[in-house]
Amino acid sequence: MANHFDLQEQEQLDQIKHFWNTWGTLITWVLIVIMGGLAAWNGYQFWQGRQAQQAAALAEAVEAAAQSGDLVRVEQAFGDLKSGYAGTAQAGQAGLVAAKALADAGKWDAAKPVLAWVAEKAADEGYRALGKLRLAGVLVEEKAYDDALAQLSGSFPVEFAAMVADRKGDVFALQDKKPEAVVEYRRAYQALDERAEYRLLVEAKLNALGARVDAAAAAQPGSAA
Repeated sequence: MANHFDLQEQEQLDQIKHFWNTWGTLITWVLIVIMGGLAAWNGYQFWQGRQAQQAAALAEAVEAAAQSGDLVRVEQAFGDLKSGYAGTAQAGQAGLVAAKALADAGKWDAAKPVLAWVAEKAADEGYRALGKLRLAGVLVEEKAYDDALAQLSGSFPVEFAAMVADRKGDVFALQDKKPEAVVEYRRAYQALDERAEYRLLVEAKLNALGARVDAAAAAQPGSAA
């Protein structure tokens, strides 16, 4: 009986050895790949968390410097954030804060490249849209109307349609292009919610150009004034 069990055990051992000789190397490499992938994922998660923390600290530095009026520190902190953590959401947000502080101080030449970076490089689509809108506003202040329209002619998320049209209307009005301005204001008016207070401002702009609000409400985007 003992010999019978010994033979069974030997057969089982032989089967295990055969299986391992056949598949052992493959199994080992599969385990190495799986464990390596898990280690890489954990490392990436740790790196992402660290990036977010450091980016947040620099974004807070930009905000604090902007509130205190320290424009040198604003530019320095945003420069560090842009160079080291450009792919974070904080970089786009801080860029808008920095640009506003610079523009409020009349430093248009310093604000423009910051807004241009946000408009082109910010990780968040909404921040890119705001960057384009605000850059167009700076260009309008400089009377660079064609450049402003170029910024407003790119693609925007649908929720920005009203603001883009309104800003285009402003540019055309400043260029004394009344028909084009009315078309854009009508687009803005139609895109805004009926309860939005800003709709009243667009209505006032239409009235100032001699365009009736009822006509604006009935007109389709792109219709003539």
